[in-house]
Amino acid sequence: MSPSTTSTPYKIAVLLCDTPLPPILASQGDYGAIFEKLFRNSLQAVGDPNVPFQVDAYDVRNDQVYPQDVDQYDAVLLTGSAASAYENLEWINKLVDYVRFLAKEKPQIRLIGICFGHQIIARALGGECVPNDGKWEVGVTEIDLTDLGKKLLGVPKLNLEQMHRDHVPSVPPNFHLLGSTAVAPNQGMVELYPDASTESPSPADVHIFTVQGHPEFHKAITEEIVKARHATGVLNKDIVEDYARRADWRNDGPGVVGKTLWEILRASREKKQIAV
Repeated sequence: MSPSTTSTPYKIAVLLCDTPLPPILASQGDYGAIFEKLFRNSLQAVGDPNVPFQVDAYDVRNDQVYPQDVDQYDAVLLTGSAASAYENLEWINKLVDYVRFLAKEKPQIRLIGICFGHQIIARALGGECVPNDGKWEVGVTEIDLTDLGKKLLGVPKLNLEQMHRDHVPSVPPNFHLLGSTAVAPNQGMVELYPDASTESPSPADVHIFTVQGHPEFHKAITEEIVKARHATGVLNKDIVEDYARRADWRNDGPGVVGKTLWEILRASREKKQIAV
């Protein structure tokens, strides 16, 4: 079934939780543009590159601006950030409250969390984010998927770019684990709608979808971050060498995670049309 079941564009609100490093901003744009490319590139995997969609970006960190009419959106996505999701900062606390509001009061809108966004969603909905004892995950990393993760993502294992040393140590109430690594036991999670089957969930069943990794990153982006953090001493030589060893591994960002996001968006639209 093609995702272009309607000529009305899919609308995605991207909540910008950070600004890319200057070289990345110059070559790739801000995170709104980077996620727009992820959604566009992922259309190849779903077999319909002409699906109309619109990404609207809101700077929730610097400007603390949020959608005035959130009901117009099919999904709201929280980006990554160099900040820590457990920090007691005004903009982070406001974001946590907003996620709680969306999850409880706007269940028809799909909620997506990427890295920091994954951690914020966990914090907002009964879980926690904590430092991971200084352990970094950097670059393309193989994730072991749960049975539910394999069914939703359609692959036996998942490779994603990573860039974090904070993590969500467990699964919040009402969420289901998608996968894990030795460093981070919660590599992604979903909250399903109340009438969903956990035995054979479909994209239509997914209310909230998160990943600890970065499906929007590719080699050029990760290389710039690694270079900058190595130069400032944040990443040591061993971490950088380990990253370089995996830099050319297969990246399942657009082809698997991006495709799954489109399947969730498509199912969301179809569910709304049936309900009308």
